[in-house]
Amino acid sequence: MKPKYWNKGRLYLSNKDSVLKNIINKFPNENLMLNNNYFHVLLNSIIGQQISVSAASAIKTRFFKLNKNIMPKIVIDLKENSLKECGLSRQKILYIQNISNFFILNKDFFKKINSLDEKEIKEKLISIKGIGNWTADMFLLSSYGSSNIFPQGDLGFIKAISKSYKKELPISDVYLKKLKKKWSPYNSIATWYLWRSLNPLSASY
Repeated sequence: MKPKYWNKGRLYLSNKDSVLKNIINKFPNENLMLNNNYFHVLLNSIIGQQISVSAASAIKTRFFKLNKNIMPKIVIDLKENSLKECGLSRQKILYIQNISNFFILNKDFFKKINSLDEKEIKEKLISIKGIGNWTADMFLLSSYGSSNIFPQGDLGFIKAISKSYKKELPISDVYLKKLKKKWSPYNSIATWYLWRSLNPLSASY
């Protein structure tokens, strides 16, 4: 599902930022697709941690072939060897099990999630071992539908800014704050297009 804010935000950013406008124009028929399966989004985010989009895509494909119905209780029962054969490290397997247990024990949290603000959601998710700011941001951006996520800790995002805006790494906090302010309240759109500018596949969670 395309975010409701997408078309308005796309136009806003095109008028605000000529560099982004050029990137946006290269992908006229593409957009972020929100995934309303919260469990799958968090699993996908863990799989995608610190690896390329193409590598993550390959592991996701193998992982979701393990069972036609990937649900928390089913994931808990999957054998560790099967998960390793998908390309998952022991640490990521542990994180995926932690998330599965969290979903089993916190059903009410997900039922009422739309009544919570982003800060509350992020704090709750970060309480799960294996989920940090980056994974929580990916959840807010690609599932909850937040329009203004600026994932400063995402290496691909920073690399794309460096390439598109011709800035040497490391990029100063001052410059990043300037971009964040410029793109607000549509940092999520800017983030997605910058990711897309680097990869042959669009990022999805």
